[in-house]
Amino acid sequence: MKTTNNLKLNKNEGKDEDKNNKDLAELLWDESWTYIKTVVDVMREPILILDKDFRVMAANDPFYHTFQVEPKETENKVVYDLGNGQWDIPALRKLLEDVLPKNTFFKGFQVSHEFPHIGRKVIILNARQIYRKSSSSKEFPPIILLAMEDVTDMMDVARKLAEHTNKFEVKLTERTSLLEVQMEKLVREIYGLKK
Repeated sequence: MKTTNNLKLNKNEGKDEDKNNKDLAELLWDESWTYIKTVVDVMREPILILDKDFRVMAANDPFYHTFQVEPKETENKVVYDLGNGQWDIPALRKLLEDVLPKNTFFKGFQVSHEFPHIGRKVIILNARQIYRKSSSSKEFPPIILLAMEDVTDMMDVARKLAEHTNKFEVKLTERTSLLEVQMEKLVREIYGLKK
């Protein structure tokens, strides 16, 4: 009799322990998610948080402002389906699809695209997995932080600077040639005066 009661007691203890572990895991995830969202929300750059299936779990206000979209057009959508499919780029797909299984990250991936409502933009993308060192995937599901930097203005300035530099070099070459012609003329005149 004691053995049966002890066995029932041990089974109940196991269930209570599983429930406590599940509650603790949910609490840990909730706290972690709040922390992640807080950090993302204070960033000035547009940021997306993607789940393991590349669905947008959340985006910050700079994302919505920069791309002039609403949360309902963004959240729970696969990143490749956003807007007019501007993020469905084979090279980006490959990079993102390697982040979780290979535990990699990438920085400096450039996207140039004509976006709806906002026109042509040049965006630099960086992505990394967010994880806890001591957590299992049950406690903390794999997620990707995708950060974006709009470098359109900087690229336009660089292009204009390159154009001005090229024009300056052309003018400098023309004037140098004119000076050389004038110097040769002066040298001949001086040589003629010496005779």
